[in-house]
Amino acid sequence: MTGFPLVVAAPSGTGKTTVCRALVAGDPQLVFSVSHTTRAKRPGEQDGRDYHFVDEAEFRRMIEAGEFLEHAVYNDRLYGTSFAAIDQGLASGRDVVLEIEVQGARQVRQRRADARFVFLLPPSWQALEARLRGRGTDGDEEIARRLRVAEGELAAACDFDYAVVNDEIERCVRELAGIVAAERRGDVAALRARFAPKPALERLARSDSSG
Repeated sequence: MTGFPLVVAAPSGTGKTTVCRALVAGDPQLVFSVSHTTRAKRPGEQDGRDYHFVDEAEFRRMIEAGEFLEHAVYNDRLYGTSFAAIDQGLASGRDVVLEIEVQGARQVRQRRADARFVFLLPPSWQALEARLRGRGTDGDEEIARRLRVAEGELAAACDFDYAVVNDEIERCVRELAGIVAAERRGDVAALRARFAPKPALERLARSDSSG
C-alpha cells in the first residue's frame, strides 16, 4: 500500500519543526522529508538531517532539472522538497511528513491530490513574537519581517484541511497523531470539523484582541 504526504505548514516560530520531529519519532509508519535550502545552518543543525544545505547555484540547477515537487522563497532564502525526498518513503507504504512553507503547500495541493494539509497556529500573536525572540537567532528587524510574513500566511490557513493550535507541544503532537490515524482509516469527518481552520482563526483573532 502506498502512503500519503502529510503537509505541515506554519508561521516561523510556531514550533512546526519540533512538532513534526516528535510526531515522526512516535510513529514508525511516518518518515520525515528533508528539504533543501539555501539558508545558513543554525547552531546544532546537521546537513542531511535538518535540511540539505546547498548554495543558490545548486538549488537553481535542481529547479531547472525539474527535481522539486515544490519550492519557494521565504525570507530571501530558497526552500524546496525534492521528489526523491518523498518517493522512497511513499513507495514503501509509509506516510511522509513535509514541513514546508505556505507557498510550497499550494504547489503540493496542485500536484498531489493524495496529500493532506495541516496548518499549525500559535496560541496568540503575542506568543508567536515571544517565541521568535526567545530563539535568540534573529535581531529586531528580522523578527519584524517574520511577523509581517506570518500575517499573510495566517490568511492562507483556510485552504488547509486542518488547523491545530500549538499551545503545548505534547498535546499538539497527540492531536496530529489522531489526525494521521483518522486519515489512514478514512474516517475524517469528525476531526475535520473539530480542527476546521476558519473557527480556529477566529479564536486566534479573539485571543489577540482581548490580550
